[in-house]
Amino acid sequence: MPSLTATAINCSLSAKGRKSSTDAMIAVLAEHFADHEVEVSEPIRIAAHNVKWGVSSDEGEGDDWPRIRERILGSDILIFGTPIWMGQPSSVAKLVLERMDAFLEETDGPGRMPSYSKVAVAAIVGNEDGAHHVCSQLFQSLNDTGWTIPAVASCYWVGEAMGSVDFKDLEHRPRMITKTAKMVASNAAHLARLLKQSPYPG
Repeated sequence: MPSLTATAINCSLSAKGRKSSTDAMIAVLAEHFADHEVEVSEPIRIAAHNVKWGVSSDEGEGDDWPRIRERILGSDILIFGTPIWMGQPSSVAKLVLERMDAFLEETDGPGRMPSYSKVAVAAIVGNEDGAHHVCSQLFQSLNDTGWTIPAVASCYWVGEAMGSVDFKDLEHRPRMITKTAKMVASNAAHLARLLKQSPYPG
């Protein structure tokens, strides 16, 4: 059984500070990925890096995206973490998706993008409804740029409307979060192993 690695990105708007709820949700998934012998790296907080706006894989001097891109594509699984802002993925998440647009022009001989045969899942948190809408935006964009989305590919939590409690501050993890995280990790690891052994032909 081939070993697997996962890279997690945190698209919080905050560049630094204490752990965010997005970090907490990524940690839940990492916990269950470990049960499937998937090594999850320390999350990359995108806002802490100088990722320039654009749609190429390298926007020139000072752009940190090429190094982050290398880490993402060096793994078998991408954990895409984002908070919900105004019912949508964060602007940082959209920046990452726009930078991945370059994959469309970076195909190999059989026409495969660099993300082909790699799996993507989502870790989503927010204090308002909108998790399904955010999933639809993320997964459409990720699939367009070559990522494979497994069955049950997102683990999310949304708090009470107009509430003030964050996921990271909950006293007890909801049972359904644990149940869903187990399924996300199991399905993603299974699919990533199949694709590692038998990549898309293009």
